[in-house]
Amino acid sequence: MLTLNELKYYSSLQKKKFRSLENKFIVEGKRFVDEGIKSDYKCELIVHTSKFNISGLSNYNLIGSKNIRVEQLKSSDFKKLSDTKSPQNIAAIFHKKKTGENDYSDNLLVALEDISDPGNLGTILRTCDWFGISNVIISGTSADLYNPKVLRSSMGSIFHINAACPENFYQELIKVRSGDYKILCADLNGENIYDYSTGENKILVVFCSEAHGPSSKLSEIIDGRITIPKLGDAESLNVASASAVILAQLTKNSNKV
Repeated sequence: MLTLNELKYYSSLQKKKFRSLENKFIVEGKRFVDEGIKSDYKCELIVHTSKFNISGLSNYNLIGSKNIRVEQLKSSDFKKLSDTKSPQNIAAIFHKKKTGENDYSDNLLVALEDISDPGNLGTILRTCDWFGISNVIISGTSADLYNPKVLRSSMGSIFHINAACPENFYQELIKVRSGDYKILCADLNGENIYDYSTGENKILVVFCSEAHGPSSKLSEIIDGRITIPKLGDAESLNVASASAVILAQLTKNSNKV
């Protein structure tokens, strides 16, 4: 049984400040909890109400082997941990992964600069997961990786990829480029993505804020710009939608599919 102090403590993880201090985050829903349990993220606690049959989790057998604490809560207490209007009656607390030296070796990497909308950030992570991209570098000016809206939009992909949030985003990109990567930026003004050939190059593609485009700092270190040709009258393309088109083409060009 959770104590009142424990309930207050875990409820505080709804706020970015406390997620950062404690290096923990909350996920809600059967799918998310299942994905998290089988991942290499450490699960500290699973909570559920009497409306959810805990044995119905696909990875229920891992709870015991991983020594995960499980507690049943009253619906009124569970709502204090929930970020949704209609709670799904199961949630879990996970530890964030420690950030350290990243070993980038894949042919295609993604970086995100100033993606402030949580829905867009989560959707891009999900798109990266779909195309088998395992490393994503995220700027500090982007939405919090563990924001509940980001997590929901990622549909569990947060557990499948290595999402790094370095202290110095631009220095990290420079470090990656020194490993024989070519840095491309998705922009309204650039080479037609359908005509672009990756050749033998390893690519790091950067997606930026729709409103502001690439920053001056980013523009100083990129090697080229790519764009999706405009055929209609729309002013711009949503960055999450654009990422799907561009990553589909780049993975095709790099013989990943």
